[in-house]
Amino acid sequence: MGAQIGSCSIRFFMLFIKKLRDPIKNGDITTSIRIWKSPHVKKGGRYRLDQGHIVVTSIREITFEDISESLAKESGFNNLADLMKTAKHGEGFIIYFIRFYYEE
Repeated sequence: MGAQIGSCSIRFFMLFIKKLRDPIKNGDITTSIRIWKSPHVKKGGRYRLDQGHIVVTSIREITFEDISESLAKESGFNNLADLMKTAKHGEGFIIYFIRFYYEE
């Protein structure tokens, strides 16, 4: 998924903070919460992470009320506050729940 700006094509991608990368590669983390203006990934999309790729299996909009402490922990964070500090990207306001797996 990407966007065309002038003659330049911009590819969207998923960035993960360093502490999450090894658990993602080991398969311990397979979900992410993101707050964007619009989706930056799509189902079936492959996004580079180190030597392999994140493969998105699903993405859906959720509400803030859908985010729980257990979902924050499932996504690799200590608690909801820790997740929200990382999930917010720029001026976005739409919350996305993303499922994925890592493959080399």
